Amino acid sequence: MSGHKISNGILEAIGQTPIVKFNRYLDSKQVQLSVKLESANPGGSAKDRPAFQMIQQALAQGEITKDSTIVESSSGNMGIGLAQVCRYHGLKLICVVDPNAQKQNVKIIKALGARIEMVTEPLEGDFLAARMARVCQLLETIPGSFWPNQYANCQNPKAHELGTIREIDEALAGEIDYLFVATSSTGTAQGCRDYLRTHGRNTQVVAVDAQGSVLFGGKPGMRKIPGLGAGREPRLARNQNFDHLVRVTDIDCVVGCHRAAQCEAVLIGGSAGGVLESVRSMQYDLSGKSCVAILHDSGTRYLDTVFNEEWVSTSLGASAEEITQRINGPALSTERIPS
Repeated sequence: MSGHKISNGILEAIGQTPIVKFNRYLDSKQVQLSVKLESANPGGSAKDRPAFQMIQQALAQGEITKDSTIVESSSGNMGIGLAQVCRYHGLKLICVVDPNAQKQNVKIIKALGARIEMVTEPLEGDFLAARMARVCQLLETIPGSFWPNQYANCQNPKAHELGTIREIDEALAGEIDYLFVATSSTGTAQGCRDYLRTHGRNTQVVAVDAQGSVLFGGKPGMRKIPGLGAGREPRLARNQNFDHLVRVTDIDCVVGCHRAAQCEAVLIGGSAGGVLESVRSMQYDLSGKSCVAILHDSGTRYLDTVFNEEWVSTSLGASAEEITQRINGPALSTERIPS
C-alpha cells in the first residue's frame, strides 16, 4: 500500500482522477488521445470539484453558517456534488431539477439527504430558465438561504484551474496540443484555458457545445442530453472565447458513448460521448498531435437513456441499426464554428 494516499474524509478524495490513453477509439493511429476520467471523483463527476470549491470558499468567508440552506439549480451532477459536500458539513440543500435530469442522479441527491424541487414546465421554452426562477422563489422565502450559483460563481472555473488542468498538465509535462472540453456553465473550459495561458502553454482549447444551445451565439433548439449546452446564457459564459468551437447533436453523444464502450471498454456519460466524437471528427487535422479529452461523468448514470435502445429511438428518433452503423462507420462532420 506504500505510495497510496489516505484521505482524511471523503472531500479530500476529490481530484487526482486517472488519465488514460485511448488507443482504439479513433480511426487514425496518428493521434495521441488521452482522457481525464472525472467519474473517478467520489461523487462521480467533474462537478465534485466546483461544488467543493464554492462551498468551502463560502464557509471561509462566513457567507454560510451551520443554519444555512443551500439552494442550487442542477441537471444532476452538480446536485450530487453539492449534496455530498453539504451532507459532510451538515448543511441543508435544496436542489432544483427538471425532467431531463437522469432519474438515478435525482435518487442519489435524495439519498445524500437533499430535498428535490422538480420544475415540470419550461419557462418560455427553456427548463433552465424555469429552474432559475424557482431558485429565486426559494431564496426569497427561506431565511438564511444561500445560492452558490454555479452559472456565475468564479469559484467554478477556479476549481478546474487549481485541480483538473493542473493535474493534466503535470502528468503530461505540459505537452498538450489540444484540449477538448464540454461546455454548459463553461466553468471547466474557462479554468483550463486560464491555467494554460498563465503557464505559457500553446494548447488549443476546443469548446464542445450542443446543437440547440445558445452558448457562443447559438440558436436555441431541443436538447435531450443533460450537462451539455444551455438554453439560456449563464453569466460565466458571457464574452467567453476559446480557440475552437464544435457543436454536436444528441445522437453524436450517443454514438460516442457506445463507441467508447465498444472500443475502450469504458462507460462514459452523454457529454463525454459528444467530446470524443468531436475529437474523431477532427482526427485527420490532429495527426501527430497530443490531445486530451475531459470526460465529465460515467455512463452508469445513463443506462436508462443513452444506453437504452427504446429511449434513443423514442426520444432521438434513431434506430439501433443507425447507431451501430455510426459507431462502426467513419466519423461524421460535426458543426465547427470559426473562433
